[in-house]
Amino acid sequence: MLLRQGDPWPEFFRECQREAFHLELRDSYAEPYESEPLRRFLAGEPELSDPSPEWRAMVRATTRRGVTVSRVRVVTVPLTDYQRWLLSITYHNVEAGDDIRYVPKHLVPADDMPEDDWWLFDGRLVVFNVTDAHGKPTDSVSTTDPGIAAYCRGVKQRLWKLAMPYAEFNGAHTGR
Repeated sequence: MLLRQGDPWPEFFRECQREAFHLELRDSYAEPYESEPLRRFLAGEPELSDPSPEWRAMVRATTRRGVTVSRVRVVTVPLTDYQRWLLSITYHNVEAGDDIRYVPKHLVPADDMPEDDWWLFDGRLVVFNVTDAHGKPTDSVSTTDPGIAAYCRGVKQRLWKLAMPYAEFNGAHTGR
């Protein structure tokens, strides 16, 4: 395992050749840049702008190179306030080329429910998101251990079969 400090994501995406997949398991995250947009959402105020344009630009550049970017969000239903907000802005990611799918936690077999979020790059590099006790991202840890990568590929395949595409999930949970 290799501790990656700072912002390693541009490097990971730049080096990715075929596929970047993200598994999200938390009902909320404590990203500092999300605090104000989340507050606005909960107060019923309009969205001012894309809360993460740099991320979307990176995803867009990656998908233009022919790399698939996708994720599965495993969520509690009914959705937490954070997940309701995230669902309301996910169209930004989808427009950038990120294929986002959802699966309710209660539908996930216990064996397919890892403890941590991770990214899987080209089926071989696994990057775990490390957070502090409050859910705030700190660093990331990466590995190319074949056993860990194989486990992540298996989880991805099984959850992908259970997951509902963003547009369908959004329609079912917002009426849009």
